[in-house]
Amino acid sequence: MVSMRVQVDLKSTVAIGDLAARFGLATHVLRHWEEMGLLRPTRTGAGRRRYTEADAERIGAILLAKEAGLGLADIRELLGAPGPARRAALRAHRDAVDARIRALTTARDALDHGSRCPADDLTQCPNFAAAVRRRAGGESPPATA
Repeated sequence: MVSMRVQVDLKSTVAIGDLAARFGLATHVLRHWEEMGLLRPTRTGAGRRRYTEADAERIGAILLAKEAGLGLADIRELLGAPGPARRAALRAHRDAVDARIRALTTARDALDHGSRCPADDLTQCPNFAAAVRRRAGGESPPATA
């Protein structure tokens, strides 16, 4: 990545440590995001990173995307993608999340039943036995995408 050294107004920017602390992140995280092309801080004449409020907003967007389950490479592509491509990628990710939700709901339901089942031996539970027969017959659990 090309590093830029420009005249920086120190009053309108913050150092890497201050910005990382604002978000509860370690400074190496911001450096890694810079290496991945997610952030482009300005540099002082001495080469020190300085971050603007626009950089802080971009970090907020990155964190929101990570909380939605996106990886850094996907986030980099999405933040730079034109509207139609971005929307299509987000729909695909949403579909994968929906599949995981269905699988987790099935798992939660099984755990709920297991915790309420009066059978002393799990193998004697009719629901468990039916699930075992389905799996033994080749039926797959719900897709997790």
